[in-house]
Amino acid sequence: MTELVIEGLRARVGGTEVLQGVDITVRSGEVHAVMGPNGSGKSTLSHVLMGRPGYEVTGGTARLDGVDLLGLETWERAKAGLFLAMQYPIEVPGVSLVDMLESSAVAAGRDRSAVSAELAAEADRIGFDRRFLDRALNVDLSGGEQKRNETLQMGVLNPAIAILDELDSGLDVDGLRTISEHIEAATNATRGDRDPLGVLVITHYSRLLEQLRPDVVHVLAQGRIQTTGGPELADELERTGYAEWTAAPAAASAPDPMADPFADPLA
Repeated sequence: MTELVIEGLRARVGGTEVLQGVDITVRSGEVHAVMGPNGSGKSTLSHVLMGRPGYEVTGGTARLDGVDLLGLETWERAKAGLFLAMQYPIEVPGVSLVDMLESSAVAAGRDRSAVSAELAAEADRIGFDRRFLDRALNVDLSGGEQKRNETLQMGVLNPAIAILDELDSGLDVDGLRTISEHIEAATNATRGDRDPLGVLVITHYSRLLEQLRPDVVHVLAQGRIQTTGGPELADELERTGYAEWTAAPAAASAPDPMADPFADPLA
């Protein structure tokens, strides 16, 4: 069984301490939801785990099946089995989706000739137009199409653990249902030589969790996991909000000073 174990993770950006000791363990077949107010460090958590430049880890560990992720380059973390569906997918002119995934297959020691067929099958499963497969990555796609594209990449790359950063933004109701059901199915079945998918999903809203059913819900506020519960916690948060944990301003509310193609608000 695969385990992503995050213990005491602390990180800062631009001199601001954003993560102040995060503890989460995600296992194969589990869906963990991280919810919280704006500025609490949710997207920062995803960036730090995947190795985005500009974030300084100041304490704690993150291990995938015992492998120290924090000591690896981003591509090495991906090769180890970690995947990030970004909140704001970037456009990559000149690099097609199929070329990118074929290169990823070669890096992982897989047969690149099988990628096209896998890609077409995944596209059909989630309703992603095949004409986009040879197009430059995310170029001229709508927000919903970009999120389908992220899900498509996840299906072909077949990671052990997937981090989904606000996958629901930009998707209509039908698209959300289709993608959520597809991801849910991956958490309930072995996939070739992989155990069932483990998922860490970051979201503001319970509507995603109505489709992608969480086993555990965590509230991240002021840089820490403040409370953890079952699926019912998401419903409670929908009614009550986060006032209980936001009495004092969160240090993470400072704007992200980095200006690069991956830039997004601290969320």
